[in-house]
Amino acid sequence: MTAREDIKTLLLKECMTITALAQKMTEFSGKKYTRNGISQKLIKGTLRYDELELICKILNYKIEYKKLPANCD
Repeated sequence: MTAREDIKTLLLKECMTITALAQKMTEFSGKKYTRNGISQKLIKGTLRYDELELICKILNYKIEYKKLPANCD
């Protein structure tokens, strides 16, 4: 799954549009975000990690790293 698919899925679960997300990102960060700008970042795969963190914070999710079992080949 791509970041684009993940974010779109989360937006659907939270009943939020990309337009509303852009407004909240602007409020939280003080930087201007637009629906078109976010859509283009998702399409091109250029979303920065700090932007992903901000999206997760707005949607009340967290990014988590999990260690996989060691591969003992």
